[in-house]
Amino acid sequence: MNLLIRLLFILLGVSACSGSAQEVVLADAGSSVYSIVVPGESTPLEARSAKVLQDYIKRITGRQLPIVKEGALTTANGIYLGHTAKEGVVVPGKLPAEAYRLKMVGKDLVICGGSGKGLIYGVYTLIEKYFGCRKLADMPALLPEGKDVHVPATLNEDGRPLFQYREAYYPAFKDAEYLEWHKMQRFEDLWGLWGHSYNKLVPAATWFKTHPEYYALVKGVRQPTQLCLSNEAVLGIVTDELKKRMAANPDAMYWSVAPNDENGWCECDRCKATDNTGGSPAASLITFVNKVAAAFPDKQITTLAYGYTHRAPKGVKPAGNVYVFLSNIDVFRQQEITKEPTAAPFRRDVQEWRALTGNLFLWDYLTQFTNYLAPFPNLLTLQPNMQYYKDNGIKGIFAQGCGDTYGEFAELRSYLMVKLLQDEKADVKKLAEKFLTDYYGPAAKFLLQYIGQLHSNQQDAKTKLDIYGNPVNDWNSWLSPEKLEAYSKILDVAEGSVETKPMYKDRVARVRLSLDYVVLQQARFFGIEKHGIFEQKGSSWVAKPQIRQLVDRFVATCKKAGVTELSEGGPSPDAYKAEWDAILAAGVTPTIATGATVKLQYPNVPDYPAKGPKTLVDGTSGYSDFSYNWLCFYATDMVATIDMGVAKNISGMKMHFLDDPRHWIFMPSSVVVEVSDDGVTYSPFASFSEPMPEEHYEVTVKPLAAEAKTRARFVRVTAKNIPALPSWRQHDSKKPMLACDEIFIQ
Repeated sequence: MNLLIRLLFILLGVSACSGSAQEVVLADAGSSVYSIVVPGESTPLEARSAKVLQDYIKRITGRQLPIVKEGALTTANGIYLGHTAKEGVVVPGKLPAEAYRLKMVGKDLVICGGSGKGLIYGVYTLIEKYFGCRKLADMPALLPEGKDVHVPATLNEDGRPLFQYREAYYPAFKDAEYLEWHKMQRFEDLWGLWGHSYNKLVPAATWFKTHPEYYALVKGVRQPTQLCLSNEAVLGIVTDELKKRMAANPDAMYWSVAPNDENGWCECDRCKATDNTGGSPAASLITFVNKVAAAFPDKQITTLAYGYTHRAPKGVKPAGNVYVFLSNIDVFRQQEITKEPTAAPFRRDVQEWRALTGNLFLWDYLTQFTNYLAPFPNLLTLQPNMQYYKDNGIKGIFAQGCGDTYGEFAELRSYLMVKLLQDEKADVKKLAEKFLTDYYGPAAKFLLQYIGQLHSNQQDAKTKLDIYGNPVNDWNSWLSPEKLEAYSKILDVAEGSVETKPMYKDRVARVRLSLDYVVLQQARFFGIEKHGIFEQKGSSWVAKPQIRQLVDRFVATCKKAGVTELSEGGPSPDAYKAEWDAILAAGVTPTIATGATVKLQYPNVPDYPAKGPKTLVDGTSGYSDFSYNWLCFYATDMVATIDMGVAKNISGMKMHFLDDPRHWIFMPSSVVVEVSDDGVTYSPFASFSEPMPEEHYEVTVKPLAAEAKTRARFVRVTAKNIPALPSWRQHDSKKPMLACDEIFIQ
């Protein structure tokens, strides 16, 4: 547009932009009649907001608008930021905290915000919604193709974050601009003390030895699992510790006073009386937290309705400055909250807590914590779940994804969540399609097909999506080797479409990590079978060469993608490679019982089916993850009879049991091995006994082995489960479990 036409528009009082008389051009590559105007005494946020706006206008148009103090404007018009005189024109009163307003006043654009980050939220709204920029991940924002910035002549928009607290815990949240752009928060910035906090406030290492009465009385014994909340000394220690922490961190918004991530709550007479009256262990919790909150009336105290405290109490309400974090950890994710049967207790909890308090936060879960990279097709549930949370009075949401490490589709998941946390009715399908196009370029349509196939196959299989599941458990349904091959072919085409585009190629390679991970995990499961690690060459078993190649590619891509751990508290890529090095070096342990018939006197745990009784004679060892390759027996003994079909010479026997107290899995108290020719009369072969376990939480695969020469057709192994959980690992709803991976008969 030449200068004469531009002047004509100005003289006629008509806005000009892209041929539309309804838009105002703020700047283009040619010229601008605008400056960015800030108050005479700008706050740091106002100064920074002006710089952000100036920077994006320059990136788009190539033109740098001047930033001037109010009263020093030399251009015809201004973009007024913050508490300028123009604010009083567009905001008669006071904007709520974190709210913002964008309004054209004549030819001037006014942007103002409430306390907190309202102003910068308004600036980024302008940049995304009206300038056409897009911030997809922890990367520079995408710019529009046009070279001007314009807004509607009638612009008048108010906005405010949907939730008081909003966080989707993904790697992108380490990017400060990503947070402000999408109006998000991080608990590190808001909480002076976060999450499970009893042991931080009254550390057992400091107090338990000298004052066991400060801690929970569990089955008649004081244990450092939780605190004794009726002990006045405990209240004093907690308030004193909080005073120190608050003095050191006066700007923190929230302070957590919440149970440890354990059961074992206090059953002393006073605590128990409170809980019995309130109908839930949350009664003593809320009573205690209210006392803490009364000591800090100007602070916001948070606690957890999680585990044993998930049920709302009767007769005791949280104080006005107490916020309750309700967890839905036990809900499966294949269906939306309103339809999923396992969500029924959670829906009840929401209603019961809502009846007590308006300060209800939610701790939500979006990933498989036991396998961050595994496919987890729950995208269709995100929007209806968010709608449910908003409709049912949830004030804040911590949506826990893969945290600081890279996980399956971390960029897409994070982006969808930040959009839903701004608008619970957002169209996830359209958002996903646009994101994939912008982020993966030519590969987008193939990745959309891949995502669609994952979701469709999982829904057809009607399997559960458990946040503590394992992709190996679905090897015969939507993650069967045949379906993995079909998914892989789609990703082959996706990779081929970006072969000459390194940025997109790297991003698609990150997507493939999920399939590679499942293939590797299933290879461990199948062992010497088809799709397993080893193949037979003559009389020997050797590792398939493609397995080593796949491990090397997987680990290298993990490091490039920013994977630091493969599961919550799990191995790093280097540690995972070390596991594989050990597996490949160990090879296959010979056994004459491979493929034999196994009969069990008591059934194994159906939640962890492995290969059923065949697990004990499939020639494949178990590893540190109990959820596959292990045959588990819950509160019963393992009595397994192996029938080799014919009598065979036996020179020795070995078996592995798993010791994993964190998951209530313990070594058997005793193991007896017997042999028989006819399956009726048995004679002893070997026996083992184990002492009662002492407190520890390491995961160990422990072998039991014996050498003796005999000849037999039948081998019976009786492994006795420990009679009860040890005192240091008590749980109100758990019983001991034992796990055996293989019985090697030599």
